[in-house]
Amino acid sequence: MDALRKALGVLSLVYALIFFGAALLHAGTPAGPLTQPAIVPAVIVETLCAVGLLAGGYGALTRRPWAWDGLIRAHAGALGGVLIGILALALRPSAATALTTWFHDTMAILLAGGLAAAFYASRSRR
Repeated sequence: MDALRKALGVLSLVYALIFFGAALLHAGTPAGPLTQPAIVPAVIVETLCAVGLLAGGYGALTRRPWAWDGLIRAHAGALGGVLIGILALALRPSAATALTTWFHDTMAILLAGGLAAAFYASRSRR
């Protein structure tokens, strides 16, 4: 379980960086060839997801007593944010781009897998 905790901790930090990057894109900051329209609600949600994932990753990598709960909450919160984004794109398909569609689909799969792994591991320890 220690290896899984470390892996989920590292992945949480990587996901946090990805969410921070997405927030910058939605704030209107281009990243090389990548650009997105400025969408303030997306910046807020992506920043919150990134902060939650940073906290979860920190807890896991520093072996805090709340590490598993932190990973579960971080993944669940970020997954909720991604699902809100998917819903927003479904309700306003004109805002969807290939990048946003790929981002939401990929992150939903990765976060759901991490959530399942963290939940399983936390229940196995009890």
